[in-house]
Amino acid sequence: MINKEQVKESQEVWGNGVVKIGSLKEDRAACEEYASEFLDNLYAFENGEVLFKPTKCEIEQFRPTKNQALSYFIAGDDRACNEDKGFAINPWTKVRFENSGIIIDGDRAIAMGNYHFTDLSGSEAKVEYTFGYKLIDGKLKIDLHHSSFPYSH
Repeated sequence: MINKEQVKESQEVWGNGVVKIGSLKEDRAACEEYASEFLDNLYAFENGEVLFKPTKCEIEQFRPTKNQALSYFIAGDDRACNEDKGFAINPWTKVRFENSGIIIDGDRAIAMGNYHFTDLSGSEAKVEYTFGYKLIDGKLKIDLHHSSFPYSH
């Protein structure tokens, strides 16, 4: 059974991972290796379907494969989706989760709220998220990731 602390710990690991990806942007090989490990460790691509809808996608809105998710996070010359700029290589200095709620249902959990990304100048971008987690071999893996900018008139 999953508990809320595990979800919060997973969110902290996710945020720290995004920051680390950005810190490696000048060393492309290390950045690619770490980002690939980040996806393997935190997402359930190897365990079945992952519903991934990242924030800054207009043309290819949904990213069901690890390769497409990697493209979103780090882009690059060999990116899977041409619109990708490399969200995680912005770089960000901090990611802060603000949960609106967490639902636990046995080996599944869903968290929804805002996460805030701090850039090098100290400015913070607020993004809405919903993450679905599944307990696989004692570890939380993301199999649902939806994020978007808040509605604006």
